[in-house]
Amino acid sequence: MSDMHSELPVLVAGGGIGGLAAALALVRQGFAVKVLEQAPQLGEIGAGIQLGPNAFAAFDALGIGEKARGRAVYTDEMVMHDALDETRVGHIPTGAAFRQRFGNPYAVIHRADVHGSLLEGAQESGRIDVLTSTHVSRVEQDADSVMVFDQRGFAHRGIALIGADGVKSAVRQQYVGDAARVSGHVVYRAVVDKNDFPPDLQWNAASIWVGPNCHLVHYPLRGGEQYNVVVTFHSRKQEEWGVTEGSREEVQSYFKEICPRARQLIELPRSWRRWATADREPIGQWTFGRATLLGDAAHPTLQYLAQGACMALEDAVTLGEALRVNGNNFASAFELYQRSRVARTARIVLSAREMGRIFHAQGVERLVRNDLWKDRSPKRFYDAMEWLYGWKQGNCLASRATLKEKKYE
Repeated sequence: MSDMHSELPVLVAGGGIGGLAAALALVRQGFAVKVLEQAPQLGEIGAGIQLGPNAFAAFDALGIGEKARGRAVYTDEMVMHDALDETRVGHIPTGAAFRQRFGNPYAVIHRADVHGSLLEGAQESGRIDVLTSTHVSRVEQDADSVMVFDQRGFAHRGIALIGADGVKSAVRQQYVGDAARVSGHVVYRAVVDKNDFPPDLQWNAASIWVGPNCHLVHYPLRGGEQYNVVVTFHSRKQEEWGVTEGSREEVQSYFKEICPRARQLIELPRSWRRWATADREPIGQWTFGRATLLGDAAHPTLQYLAQGACMALEDAVTLGEALRVNGNNFASAFELYQRSRVARTARIVLSAREMGRIFHAQGVERLVRNDLWKDRSPKRFYDAMEWLYGWKQGNCLASRATLKEKKYE
């Protein structure tokens, strides 16, 4: 039975990229949405993110493709250099052949510009209400509705709840209660103006310098007027998951052995934000009655595949498609949504861990990595990326055969 008869909105916990994407997907299925955001105002912290073709497929499905495309910087290539000797390890062109293969471009963009595009779409819909300074404390539900209580004790009633409240999700904590897996890897992020960025590194590329237990990333933002700088290293101390202010001295202490050309990147930022990173073990269930998880709340991942935001966008589109094919029945749609996403997102989480190990290889393993990738053709790289970048709205749902197999396992 369809849930469209209800006058209640769908509740979305979290007003970040995943939450707003979910809200847009729900509105496109005819629902009113109420977003509960714990921050005092909507916005995104952080700096740049990378967008694969799968992200652009999701933007189009959510109706904001033109907005996002207008704010992105389209790279000519992805390139990897060895941070010890400047050897070019791998090179993946992202021009016409890449676009033809995957149907969409590769690009880089400021997180705030992705969020802004989603927010504009939400505002234009006229069916998405946002409450800021509202933190989810607990959830209750019955056969027909879900009730979310915030930190002030106020109750918010909806027909269903989408827990898109990030890596430290209160919704996940109530229904799953699992511990984070702190990686020990620390990420520093900053944005540098073009005039302050080394001319010999002003490449129109998503660039990575890989070194022993560390790496550096840089790429242009906002029409090339700024550059995103990211450095990652294995911490010497016990880390706690969180974001703090960083120090240039700490960063410098981890990058003494890398080549001068790459090391100049860490001299640039005037201020740094420091992320002690973590993920969680993949889980097979993130739907609980009329509540389900989405984005980092469902499958927080390390950054090594540059797919965190992309997966949240995919989740939102898949949720909307699951509702569409199930006549807006939440019970059936949530089941299909979960089955369609669990294996793919788990693969992302596990592959990101392995990619971090490969990036940070040392000794003989470093030499093996470099030999494996240095002469690989673009086609071979594209073939290896098909599972990731070939995602589209039209293929996002689990097939009937898959559903049948899972039912009788």
